[in-house]
Parts: sequence; structure tokens; C-alpha cells
Amino acid sequence: MTYKRRDFIKTGAGALVGLAGAPMIARGADAQQFHWRMTGAYPAGAPFYSTGPGSASDFAKRVEAASGGRMKIDFFPAGELVPALGGFDAVRSGTVQMNWGNSFFWAGRSFAAQYFTAVPFGMDVMMVNAWLYHGGGQALWDEVYADFGLKALPVGNTGMQMTGWFKEPLENIDSFKGLRMRIAGLSAKVYEQLGVNVKVLPGGEIFPALERGVIDAAEFVGPYLDRQLGLQNAASNYYTPGWHEPSNVSELLINASAWEQLPEDLKAVVQNCAAACNEISFAWCNANNSEALNDLTQNQGVTVRQLPDGVLPRLREVTMDTLSAEAAKDPMVAKVNTAYFDFMKTAKSWLDVSEKVVLNLDL
Repeated sequence: MTYKRRDFIKTGAGALVGLAGAPMIARGADAQQFHWRMTGAYPAGAPFYSTGPGSASDFAKRVEAASGGRMKIDFFPAGELVPALGGFDAVRSGTVQMNWGNSFFWAGRSFAAQYFTAVPFGMDVMMVNAWLYHGGGQALWDEVYADFGLKALPVGNTGMQMTGWFKEPLENIDSFKGLRMRIAGLSAKVYEQLGVNVKVLPGGEIFPALERGVIDAAEFVGPYLDRQLGLQNAASNYYTPGWHEPSNVSELLINASAWEQLPEDLKAVVQNCAAACNEISFAWCNANNSEALNDLTQNQGVTVRQLPDGVLPRLREVTMDTLSAEAAKDPMVAKVNTAYFDFMKTAKSWLDVSEKVVLNLDL
């Protein structure tokens, strides 16, 4: 049986191009439509989180485009539908299907949830992505949230952060005693052991609190996003390194019942758009932080300082003691803690002879 070349191009090669160029999405009048709502932990206009490449609004646009319009997501930044830190309850109750934030905000519900945002002295973005996508981390995340009727996916990462902004320079480890500081996640527990009065504030409330003297210090993310909040106008001592958050994973929180109602092709769309935002947002941070840091130090009177001698070893000691104590109290925390640090040890063995060597070269 023979085919004309022109017919092959129309029916054969043309069909292959169509398959390669578009996802396998059911289309047509009978295709099921989904219209979801997603809240966020950050205010409208917040770069990285609410707007811009890899953000919540970007994710919603990508899902609609990739699904051929079958799935639409209305995004409500912090305060528009629920309070900044109300996303967990909103998703759990089914008020909305999704929330965009960070898992460490839910420490009061599950201590183990925090491991999926950031761990002090833990994995960097390369290692944590390897753990989540290929090292069993995603399955553990699902297990932690199963009793709450929730599912989560990684949708962003800031990479390495800064220690934060301090009104007064730090002299030694005792400088933390009595300090009022905005900090969230596992590092908040560590700071508490050192006498810090910890304040958990959403991003939009950090600058007013720092400016008015309600707090003495604050951490948020890194140069670009910190400058966007205006933190340099309330404190001028900018400390490094980000021991508390070597990476920081953004979380797409999903109502498990709603998730199970999605057909497999739309689940794949959500997963792939989330993975795209995870990578794109990290690249965006790296592309913008250098310029912002130069501007802060050269034009806005900011001084970048290293933590004083002896501070990091003490912080690490308290971190490991804190995590061990929490693991002893909760089998789930113990399970996640062991899995996290076992994977980190393996991943680090490779990075120590590859990335670390090159980055430490003084050429």
C-alpha cells in the first residue's frame, strides 16, 4: 500500500507535530471544566509570590493556557478573601481549592510541615529539589498532610536567604537575648532558645513593625524582595549568611478531595505548571538579587555584615538539639527528620566534590 507524499505530510507528519507540540488535553464541548479559587499568604503586587515570573498569578495563567481553558484559577492575594495566614483552614474546609504560601506557616498544625519549606543548616535548592522530586520527599509531604485532607506541591524557591535586618550591630551570641525579631519556621524555635522574642508576621506587616520599633530585627528573603518591602529604610545592618533558610520552598496547598476529582490530564497540567514555576522563580531571584544588593550598599546606606565569630556554631548546636527534641516527641517528625538529613548527607557527598570546589575557587 502506497501513500502520496503530500497526504503523508497532512495526515502523518502533521499529526506527529500536533502531538509533540501540545499536551494530551481532552477538548471539545463535552470536556469537563474546572473553575477553582486560590488564596495567598502574600499581598497583591508582591513580586515572586503574587506577581511576576513563577508567581501565583503566573501559575494560574499557565494552568489555563496549558489546559486549553478547561481549568481556570482565580487568585486572591492575602486579605482579599481570607487573612494572610488563613489559607490552611480555607483549603482544608473546602472554602477554596488552593493556597499559595509556605508550609512553615502551619507549624501549629504540624511541626513536620516546616521541613518542606526550610531547615536551618539544611539543604540548598539543588538538594531539596532532588529530595522532593526523586528522593521520597514528596511522598513524605503527602503523608504529613494526609490526615488534614490536603496535598501540596513545590511551586517556587528563593534559594539562599539573608540572616536579616538589625537596627543595631550584633556583638556576639548574647546580642540575641531580649531581641524582638520577625522570624518564621524552624529557626524561630532556635532563636527562642537564645532568648529572642519571636514575632511571626506576614510580609506586608514587617516594615511597619520594624519602622515603629515594635520589632528590633527582621528577616524576609533576600536583597530584591527585602528592598521591595523597604526594610532598608527601617534598619541598615544587613547580616549574612542565611543559616536559617539555605533554600525556601513555596507551597501550593491543595484540597485533597478536589484534587482527586481532577482528571489525570489536568493533574498533569497542575504538576507541570507547578514544577515550571518552581524553577522559573528561583532563576528570577538569582537574576535580580545582585543588582539589588549593589543598590542597597552603594546608594542606600546599607552595610552587609557577617555574623560575629562563634555565632554560627552555637546556632547550629541549638538547631540540632531543637530538632532532636521535637523528633523525640512525635513519630512523624522523627520520620521526616531522619529522611531529610539522610538524603542531605548523600547529596552533599556529591556537591562537596563538584559545586563547592568551584564556588570556593579564588581566581
